[in-house]
Amino acid sequence: DQITAELVRAHGEGHDVARLHSGDPSVFSAVNEQMRRLDEAGVPYEVIPGVPAFAAAAAALKRELTVPTVGQTVILTRVAQRATAMPEGEDLATLGRSGALIVLHLAARYVDRVVDELLPYYGADCPAAVVAMASRPDEIILRGTLDSIAEQVKSAGVIRTAVIMVGRTLGAEQFRDSHLYSPARDRHTC
Repeated sequence: DQITAELVRAHGEGHDVARLHSGDPSVFSAVNEQMRRLDEAGVPYEVIPGVPAFAAAAAALKRELTVPTVGQTVILTRVAQRATAMPEGEDLATLGRSGALIVLHLAARYVDRVVDELLPYYGADCPAAVVAMASRPDEIILRGTLDSIAEQVKSAGVIRTAVIMVGRTLGAEQFRDSHLYSPARDRHTC
């Protein structure tokens, strides 16, 4: 509420105002609450996308998160701990059953719990990575398996500003090329 009050005040004084969020305002940013309050106050605004932490982390890892025949689904989620409770059916066990690449925001300090909940579905050998402070000069990149990643996170002292990624696409080396740019692909039909 303090941030929104400052935006409303500055707008009322005729100033142009920019509110910067880290990452992207469309994911885990609390921007909805701020937009609702600005709407109620009659303050016009625009939302300009940023680079989401998961995308910056993928770039740091030099990995595409979707790989033909390995995995085509990415789940962006978090754990229910200090923040709002997770909706029914969005717990890690339910999401883990899919086998899709899971990207967890706001979860580094709960890495042991994440590992415990995902191990039954992904296995100890499943590739895992943690990228802290993605795209910043102090970026930390940790790579391992679901069995080893928690110890790496603790050894590195990572407890926040990080994403945890778990899934087979992180380790994919042998896979079929995408059909997207194949000369045989019919580009004249939908």
